[in-house]
Amino acid sequence: MAGARGRASLGRCWLGGKGGGWAGGSPACGIISSLCFMPAGLKRWLSSAAPAPRVCVVGSGPAGFYTAQHILKHHGGAQVDIYEKLPVPFGLVRFGVAPDHPEVKNVTNSFTQTARSERCAYYGNVTVGRDVTVPELQQAYHAVVLSYGAEDNRVLGIPGENLPGVLSARAFVGWYNGLPENRHLKPDLSCETALILGHGNVALDIARILLAPLPLLRKTDITAGSLAALACSKVKRVWLVGRRGPLQVAFTIKELREMINLPGTRPVLSPADFTGLENAIKDAPRPRKRLTELMIKTALEKPVEKPVEVQAAAAREWGLKFQRSPQEVLPSADGTRVRAVRMALTRLEGSGDSAKAIPTGDVEDLECGLVLSSIGYRSLPLDPAVPFDAQRGVIPNTSGRVEGVPGLYCSGWVKRGPTGVIITTMNDSFDTAQSVLEDLQVGTLDVSSSREGFGAVESILRSRGVRPVSFSDWEKIDAAEVARGRAAGKPREKIVDPQEMLQLVGH
Repeated sequence: MAGARGRASLGRCWLGGKGGGWAGGSPACGIISSLCFMPAGLKRWLSSAAPAPRVCVVGSGPAGFYTAQHILKHHGGAQVDIYEKLPVPFGLVRFGVAPDHPEVKNVTNSFTQTARSERCAYYGNVTVGRDVTVPELQQAYHAVVLSYGAEDNRVLGIPGENLPGVLSARAFVGWYNGLPENRHLKPDLSCETALILGHGNVALDIARILLAPLPLLRKTDITAGSLAALACSKVKRVWLVGRRGPLQVAFTIKELREMINLPGTRPVLSPADFTGLENAIKDAPRPRKRLTELMIKTALEKPVEKPVEVQAAAAREWGLKFQRSPQEVLPSADGTRVRAVRMALTRLEGSGDSAKAIPTGDVEDLECGLVLSSIGYRSLPLDPAVPFDAQRGVIPNTSGRVEGVPGLYCSGWVKRGPTGVIITTMNDSFDTAQSVLEDLQVGTLDVSSSREGFGAVESILRSRGVRPVSFSDWEKIDAAEVARGRAAGKPREKIVDPQEMLQLVGH
């Protein structure tokens, strides 16, 4: 199929769940509809007695589920198996979305519908690259789609980065969201000042969690362990520091407004950072303009969002610091923990999103007892058989087709890098799924010989002592978490130990 017309059908899609809605383009296309605006030839082909391709998706986050969803909707015979290294599904929806943003998690309702499809199967507790290799999956399936995301963080690469008290944002978010690998993290919250390096939504999420009133957090699915630690926290000031200026921040207005309105806190923004910006944003795109106007208003005026007396009485504060690039993490006198971060002051060359931060030669030490590095996530290579661009942290691909490996595809962050929100990932995953459908139609994927799919993989896993977790197993874990949450007055109490999860399902 000539891609353009087929891909145009991906412009508008139903997000599913109670909070679902239409996103983008024409209402005639959604995941709930059937074949949308597909070219007539592809429609005829899909509705004929086409062979039943077996497709496997590695990763059960948004990218994996959206890829599976689109293939199942638009190929009436395809069977899709989803593999996940954890016993529990949903990836960053479960482990990345902030606990106080439950509406964003409603997409799991449509993912659950997909997993319950008779042509879809979920196999958790299976680590691809270790328990089963990618070449073994390629032998068992007609197409393999890698959607395993970005499971590492970018490092700062500066002296003192490994001092106690310096953590990655990824680990901290994983800790309060119940990611098993971060359950033993013990962030030292005994200091008054925390420093977050980065000006994205994740940085704002972390600042909000650090400063939020406990009654607000108690009503969320934040883990019991992190809630207990935050209850004893001495942190009352959070600085969010970026290399560039107010016109280059990566967070969105919704998250900024939420932070400005956080009860018991006050924003501290320096008016000097915003003088003259009104003229600079006259011709800026509307989202950037509105975001900058809100920062200007917060810096130069008393915010209308909160009464002045409440602001003055706020026990906690947060602020944005600009044009500072971390050079070194400075240790305390006894060398046992972080004392400050030495910042190089920068000037901007260029304008807009392409502006570069150039060190001026001046430095400044920002005192703090906790440093959280929120400068981005990073994908890792999964299997020696899969090409990987270590520089960019992605699998080299064209429209999701892995370069030089027919029948192998990728979607989500491992395809394009760790950027964007769930809707971005949805459209990106549909693009990859469309490539799979096109390759099935034109015969690039040969389905004339049948493949065993999970039948072949199951014997491999058994020989290696691996017992997969089914979706109905996950639903038992889910029910247990919801029941525990109900007892605590929360939507759920996440189980953070994989062994406990496996015991629940009789493994």
